[in-house]
Amino acid sequence: MASLPSYVANAQPVPKDKRVPWFKTIAPTYAGIMLWFVFWHDVPVGANLADGPLGKYSAFAGGVLSQGVGTAIFGLVLAALICYFLFYLVPGLLGVQTGLPLYIVGTSTYGVHGGFIMPGFLMGLLQFGWLSVNAFFAGILLCAPFNQGPGTIAHAVVATAWAAAAAFLGLKGIKYVARVATYLPIIPLAIPIILFATTYSNIGKFDARTTSEAGAKVQVKPEGATEVLKVQEALPPWKVIAVICAYVVGFFATAGAAGTDISMSNRDSRDVP
Repeated sequence: MASLPSYVANAQPVPKDKRVPWFKTIAPTYAGIMLWFVFWHDVPVGANLADGPLGKYSAFAGGVLSQGVGTAIFGLVLAALICYFLFYLVPGLLGVQTGLPLYIVGTSTYGVHGGFIMPGFLMGLLQFGWLSVNAFFAGILLCAPFNQGPGTIAHAVVATAWAAAAAFLGLKGIKYVARVATYLPIIPLAIPIILFATTYSNIGKFDARTTSEAGAKVQVKPEGATEVLKVQEALPPWKVIAVICAYVVGFFATAGAAGTDISMSNRDSRDVP
């Protein structure tokens, strides 16, 4: 019988005396993930038709608000339940029960060789993907005030510098980030709170029909195109809910699998929910 690789044979669970409560691990980590603007900045539109002089337009009239605020909120709640029960709960419980990371826990299902690829190697590649996506959109955000969008030299330089700085921080300075990680999500959390505080009085006045009718009149002619793009009809309620679920669940799925690594430092299963 072949001996186990050292990374499996020498894996040790996080000691019980080193475990910490959920508000020091799970809460700040997932708050930071879900409040990152790359996730939510396109959700209201649902699907982009094209870039216009005033920004991006939805491919269907009214976006995900075409059936009202209530339908959109229902879609978010449904997506949250799907994420919790189907993508996070089991990995989180496995982490807290074993005290071991996902690439070790995965060997119980896929074996040593299979676990090296799934989830080990694939989750490793995913980190490069996340870094690339974050650097790309951070570059868009930082270059927007100077009218330098994707494809420009300025955007390429800023995105590359962002990726390099993030990688260096991950390698050399993660211990310093960990000391303030519990408080970092306060920054992105403050943004939706401020937005809500300045707009909540108008929620009751929102008229989905008026929004959809105005959106249906939008016509966009991209630069260099010969045809004018027209917005499609508003989506029915079930499609609005499906679009929201696709956005939220698609974004969260891999973060849910990482719940094993996030929860392995927690005290017991009561910290996971």
